Amino acid sequence: MNERILDLFTKDALETARANNTYRSMRLMETPESSRVKIRMPSGTSQEQILLASNSYLDLANIDELKQAMAQAVLEWGTGSGGARLTTGNKSPHQELEEFIAKFKGEESAITFNTGYMANVGTISALCGKNDFVFSDELNHASIIDGIRLSRAKCFVYRHNDMADLERVISAAKSEQDAKQDARPFCGLIVTDAVFSMDGDLANLPELLRIAKENDCLLMIDEAHATGVLGKTGRGLAEHYGCAHADVTVGTLSKAVAAEGGFVAGKQQLIDFLRNKARSFIFTTAMAPAVAAAACNNLRYIDAHPERVQNLRDNVKFFCDALQSEGVNVELSPSAIVPIIIGDEACALKTSAALQNAGILIPAIRYPTVAKGQARLRASLMATHTHEQLQTAACAIAKTIKNFD
Repeated sequence: MNERILDLFTKDALETARANNTYRSMRLMETPESSRVKIRMPSGTSQEQILLASNSYLDLANIDELKQAMAQAVLEWGTGSGGARLTTGNKSPHQELEEFIAKFKGEESAITFNTGYMANVGTISALCGKNDFVFSDELNHASIIDGIRLSRAKCFVYRHNDMADLERVISAAKSEQDAKQDARPFCGLIVTDAVFSMDGDLANLPELLRIAKENDCLLMIDEAHATGVLGKTGRGLAEHYGCAHADVTVGTLSKAVAAEGGFVAGKQQLIDFLRNKARSFIFTTAMAPAVAAAACNNLRYIDAHPERVQNLRDNVKFFCDALQSEGVNVELSPSAIVPIIIGDEACALKTSAALQNAGILIPAIRYPTVAKGQARLRASLMATHTHEQLQTAACAIAKTIKNFD
């Protein structure tokens, strides 16, 4: 191995990350993800923790009937798919999952990808090319940003959730195209997260729909943190607002649905197009049929148990109230994500480490995931947290923050 060349590629970046308190490492979880878990501590011992770091918002991964259903699917379908969907890998669990996603989301059709990341990258790069315009919220997820880069479209970034700024950049794009005297009519793609993963706030879907319609744009919404969370029955942002759907709805099956994979739901024409043009769908081995079956079973469970979604909402309110009562500056989150701003990267790391020692697992989020000086604790709640657990966590968080002030 050429270690000198490896150093040229990697050494400076790693040393800089360590110096700036942005170096990342993984902790070892020794039990299934739920509201309480066991973590391997630096000392080598195991410690039970209240988990405030999971995107498994409804805690479906530990329901016996769902685990047994997936085990049965493995016995029936095996452990892998054997090929890409368009060649040898398509199985009935894939089709059944897509049909149920479309029904659950109230759309004509749906297509699944192996990850939510692949869904965003594949969809944007299929829809857009170098002559197209994309309008992207400045806090969009990395998978959206990478999809835009791969598409080579002209990207206009608008200020976070600022609808006036979105209209401004659309006007600028129209002027740019008019100056070219291009015979091709103007059309654009507005793309945004539904729930912003580091702040927990929501996209303004009614206004986005209006702006898209008035400006000849398609609207694409990434509901990774909205499916199973928002709306009375967990169907997402449109149900939350009681309004129409976006033209393109992207989501993941690996968060509240507690399986794996991503999806796009929309008109049949859109899905037919993606099946033929989305490279991250065409050129990859299909997800294991047992995983598709598990995702479908889990979605059916959400459909049949809307009280699970309500339990999550109740927990979010209780936790935010408890933090506020302890003097922690937070607002009531409309999602399952509660950001607690610390500011300094080193302080956020120390606070998170101290809380882990106290039995509370809540991660420190730092640059480049968030802006420099905006480091935070990111609490993500589950439907199965007890109020006692959340009160204990709120008290520990408040005490630890005060100790580091």
